[in-house]
Amino acid sequence: MALTAEIYFSNNYRDLCVEHGTGAGFQFEFSCNRCQDTWRSPFEAYTGGRMASWVGKGVNAAWGVLGRTGSGVSSAADGLAGAGYGSSRDTAFKKAIDTAQGHFNRCPRCTNYVCNRCWNADQGICLTCAPDTAAEALAARRRGLNDMVAERAYADGQNAGGTFDVSTPRQLVCPQCQGETHGSAFCPHCGHRLAQQDTCASCSAQLPAGSAFCPDCGTRR
Repeated sequence: MALTAEIYFSNNYRDLCVEHGTGAGFQFEFSCNRCQDTWRSPFEAYTGGRMASWVGKGVNAAWGVLGRTGSGVSSAADGLAGAGYGSSRDTAFKKAIDTAQGHFNRCPRCTNYVCNRCWNADQGICLTCAPDTAAEALAARRRGLNDMVAERAYADGQNAGGTFDVSTPRQLVCPQCQGETHGSAFCPHCGHRLAQQDTCASCSAQLPAGSAFCPDCGTRR
């Protein structure tokens, strides 16, 4: 465990502090670099911010009865509260880090902070750097199963590919309605005939565009 007040979690904490109002206080949310789970420090009220809010409301209410404004007094109260906010926040932050010691561990290899569930206590290193052996074995077994199934499926696809006519022209998008055809002879959306042959299937003569019969042997397209 290597968390001290000198470590400031520069990249895995969120400041939830509120400076002004009746809800003024200090709270910080820390996150695990591995699983992203979060832990929040206990809320600590900032009395200066609350007092400024109460003073401002009281002064404005009192002056409102007299038809005047007390904004100057309330602003002064806010200023006094703000003057002590920075140091109070730093103190609360250090306390929050000290409290976080039971929730996070700093990996000596990758230097990331991880929660207790992502920590390999036996090795003194995070589970990213030292994965759980049993979990890795199960994952490897599943990968092996999936790889073998993929190889068999690939071989089956190769066998099926022997009956696929690769020489027939195909259009994947219908030129008439722009619908996807999936290589069919006719558009499933508008019925347009697709990828007509350029040569006669009987005598291999060139076929004029739009012709219904071969001009050389009379075979229907």
